Amino acid sequence: MIYEYIMNNFKRSEPIFINEIPGSSKDVVRQELKRLTDSKKINRLYNGVYYIPYTTILGTKGQVSINKFIEKKYMRNGGFYTGLSLVNKYGFTSQNPSIYELYSNNATTKQRKIEVDGSTIIIYKPKVCITKKNKKELEFLNLMSIIDKYSEISGEEYKLKLKEYIKENQINFTIVKEYISLYPSIVYKNIYDGGLMNELV
Repeated sequence: MIYEYIMNNFKRSEPIFINEIPGSSKDVVRQELKRLTDSKKINRLYNGVYYIPYTTILGTKGQVSINKFIEKKYMRNGGFYTGLSLVNKYGFTSQNPSIYELYSNNATTKQRKIEVDGSTIIIYKPKVCITKKNKKELEFLNLMSIIDKYSEISGEEYKLKLKEYIKENQINFTIVKEYISLYPSIVYKNIYDGGLMNELV
């Protein structure tokens, strides 16, 4: 039974994707999930995405974290955040993003905007396939292409923060040089302003 499978295999705050549910056919699974949703045994988060309803210790209805949805849907197969989310993550700005922007191998178009449970997510198709080997370097190149737009710091503080980022993420400049031609010329300027041109020589 699909309901028993869901209860035995998923946590209450976990997004459940239709392709994770076994069944004789996808149509049968969809029909059963609709029946379970109509009876309020499960909740629908987004097209083809569900979760087990629950009540928090405060007595309110539990929600699925949008970050959990993004991680499971777009990050596990290769992905990283961009825009304010990326710049804020590493301390170049104190601004908090109002939307989630990310690059993902699961992107089917160059750019797609979706609304999930009141949150806006923009998914971009990466310039090359994101792998464990190049993920940090592609993230770095992306950061260098947008840093001048979002960063609240400059000068020596910017250089120090950038060097901390490179050390923390163990950026391999041999891999950076392999992909840098795919990015706009502003990347070179921002690397130069960060005192990192010697790394590209």
